[in-house]
Amino acid sequence: MMVDDERPRLSTNQKALKINLDPVFYGTFAEIGAGQEVARWFFKVGAAAGTISKSISAYDMTVSDAIYGHSKRYVSRERLQGMLNYEHALNLERLTGARGDTTAFFTFANTVAARNFQGTNECHGWMGVKYQTQPRDDDSQIIMHVRMLDSTSELQQEALGIVGVNLLYGAFFLHHKPQLLLESLLDGLTTNRVEIDMIEFSGIEFRRVDNRVMSLKLVQLGLSGAAMFGPTGEVLQPSEILRKRPILVERGSFRPVTKVNIDMIECARKRFASEPEVEADQICELMEITMRNLMAEGQLNLSDFLARADVLAAVGKTVLISDYFEYYRLAAYLARYTPKPIAVTMGVGSIVDLFKEEYYTGLEGGILEACGRLFTKDLRIYAYPLRDPATGQLITVDNAQMAEPKLQHLYSYLVERGRIKQLDNYDESVLNIFSRDVLKRIKCEDPSWETMVPPEVAAMIKKHSYFGYRGAELQDAARK
Repeated sequence: MMVDDERPRLSTNQKALKINLDPVFYGTFAEIGAGQEVARWFFKVGAAAGTISKSISAYDMTVSDAIYGHSKRYVSRERLQGMLNYEHALNLERLTGARGDTTAFFTFANTVAARNFQGTNECHGWMGVKYQTQPRDDDSQIIMHVRMLDSTSELQQEALGIVGVNLLYGAFFLHHKPQLLLESLLDGLTTNRVEIDMIEFSGIEFRRVDNRVMSLKLVQLGLSGAAMFGPTGEVLQPSEILRKRPILVERGSFRPVTKVNIDMIECARKRFASEPEVEADQICELMEITMRNLMAEGQLNLSDFLARADVLAAVGKTVLISDYFEYYRLAAYLARYTPKPIAVTMGVGSIVDLFKEEYYTGLEGGILEACGRLFTKDLRIYAYPLRDPATGQLITVDNAQMAEPKLQHLYSYLVERGRIKQLDNYDESVLNIFSRDVLKRIKCEDPSWETMVPPEVAAMIKKHSYFGYRGAELQDAARK
């Protein structure tokens, strides 16, 4: 994990006590599910009367509904937001007149499902704070989704309490540096104990924060293996989007999105939807970029990342950023959320790369173990053909040759079993388009690149001068 020396390293006790001794922040703790694990820290360290206006645990569902309104799921973003809105409004209504000039009010809330007695449930929770950074200020808010990974409910509750204290401390004292705030969330913990797979900043204090960048940082810092956001830039929580749905993924650099990328996902979707075990209207479609791809040049370029995100948004796609370079790890991640079929679409060239033993030296069983993990559940690969630029030959599932001849039999076996399937509904006119070629043409000011990408993507690139485009700059220079 990245370490930054710009912030002090405090224990959980020290953080809770610093908040209690600060005369400005005052508010409510509302916690459902795993007990009042966060509030407990503030009571334990002393001086809690200076911080806590109310502590409440509406554990019973009927009681919770009576206070916050009915919710379809009690451990959900919807329930968390209802808790934050209700309790924060009460604080402002009841306390502003008496102490509003000197007090910044806050509400901390969580709704959590820790490990049950049988040990059969998903252990996760929603947590957030709605608050003023200074008296009379407009509201700011941070919400996040946490997965608890400890094996006992006691340890999970302990971890939950620590994360909650870290969140409050970060909100109050690190809000001006959101990336440091993110880093601080695991103080006193490790990634073996908790995972934070979604965080969203909003309100006056975070008006300049791009939540897509924060999602990316979650993965970069090791707080999560993957993060997701939608076409309008909204941060998505994976389990709420993927839960019990068939999933279709296309991995790429999308630098930029080309007509081939779009044809590949559309062809795969039609084929996937035609499978008898797939509910067509439930398919969740994802465009995935790996951290390895984003850091191919040695370091993360945020401008380049946002350019890719914007062109994917222009064609209405949901983006998954993952730290799962190996496909079997991606498959395991997706299978965590759904028992439904999973499909991955890729070009034949990528399938050939998939069968290179060099990628699996870290597995005791090598490529056989990797294939076993990849195809464990109802996963299939849809192969998009490749037009060899040198020979003009069309390479498909039927004539693809593995780089290592001894693996040809393994490949053929998976094809015969229907785990690798050829797409035959493709648009042959776009097979000569390659992202690297398009990128080169953009940088060389060759206008033919515009015919190789969707119109929305071309407009986005030209408007923002993405990927080295200099058209607007050259036109301005010509006018001068």
